[in-house]
Amino acid sequence: MHRPVLIGIAGGTGSGKTSVAREITRNIDPENIVLIEQDNYYKDQTHLTMAERVLTNYDHPHAFDNDLLLEHLHMLLNNQAIQKPIYNFAEHTRDDFTEQVEPKQVVILEGIMALEDERLRDLMDIKIFVDTDADVRIIRRILRDIKERGRSIESVVEQYMGIVRPMHMQFIEPTKKYADLIIPEGGQNRVAIDILVAKVNDIVKGVLSTSGATR
Repeated sequence: MHRPVLIGIAGGTGSGKTSVAREITRNIDPENIVLIEQDNYYKDQTHLTMAERVLTNYDHPHAFDNDLLLEHLHMLLNNQAIQKPIYNFAEHTRDDFTEQVEPKQVVILEGIMALEDERLRDLMDIKIFVDTDADVRIIRRILRDIKERGRSIESVVEQYMGIVRPMHMQFIEPTKKYADLIIPEGGQNRVAIDILVAKVNDIVKGVLSTSGATR
């Protein structure tokens, strides 16, 4: 059976990387593509108190369980299903349940640190970095955290200036050099998204043709 293709999409918080990943996925037959969001692979923190959990620096590489993520990616690339964890940001830990994810011909890994770990990069066939101006990214982060995570604007700004921005400059921005393709402005860049969709469709057609399958 043909090895699936792995595409990594990285970029800073609010860069639009999730929009890019979802737009690609939305325009490909769901039988042929699966999206893995790195956010679900934050480390389990059920052994910590809530007071300890809220101190988690989600913008540091150590916050991610990359060992589990690597195990799951290897399984998907070997055409095996996985039990993907689900992260609960309100509780600052994983939910008790998981989601079964079936292998597909194209796997997209999306996350701020998708290109930070060399072990992850070595598995990728295509590496993408979504590059968006910092002022746009912080506005998007504020809107997201208030709407989706129940945060106050003060806490979001304080966290951004004290943690998110320094971590971005130290760990995320440098990963741009590993990208095969840099996309400015994320989901707003229709030209880049259309090109990626066409590329992924070509990959899928090539796999189907090689395997002798028909659409």
